[in-house]
Amino acid sequence: MEHKGTIRLETERLILRPFVMEDAEAAYRNWTSSPLVTKYLRWPAHGSPDVTRYILSQWISQYASPDFYQWAIVPKETDEPIGTISAVDLDEVTHKVHIGYCIGSQWWRLGYTSEAFAAVIPFFFEQVKALRIESQHDPNNPNSGKVMAKCGLRYEGTLRKADWSNQGIVDACMYGLLAEDYFQTKS
Repeated sequence: MEHKGTIRLETERLILRPFVMEDAEAAYRNWTSSPLVTKYLRWPAHGSPDVTRYILSQWISQYASPDFYQWAIVPKETDEPIGTISAVDLDEVTHKVHIGYCIGSQWWRLGYTSEAFAAVIPFFFEQVKALRIESQHDPNNPNSGKVMAKCGLRYEGTLRKADWSNQGIVDACMYGLLAEDYFQTKS
């Protein structure tokens, strides 16, 4: 793949950009402190803004690596982060990118997550030269799957007891989109 790093991307309503330390308070307030947001994720809700600051400092230090992708989801109208979208796994052999995301519950069902996901798809296929984009969700969190389907990923099956989260060992509904299908629909 031809890695570019976490570059700024823009949509009609959103700016996807690297995090800065000044985002810590908003991130803590908007999603990292929420057990509702983290229910189906692998990390617990942050107990204090210090935890969020620490995580952001880790991400910021990794931005120097061209194969690190961690965007703040920032609505243009508020200019503060409401969530994150990232490449949580990369496979250089298969040119696969696995996408993960979370957003504050106040912004659920407003299309922001789908808009952010739709923005990273052309970036990964056209600029990074990925051959596959995939994502997965717990079957008990079907709204996450709706985001994937809305962005053109196809449901490929449910892997039994193949993942873990704050719910324990869970099934994983797998969705994928191939570069060849993406480019075919573009032409």
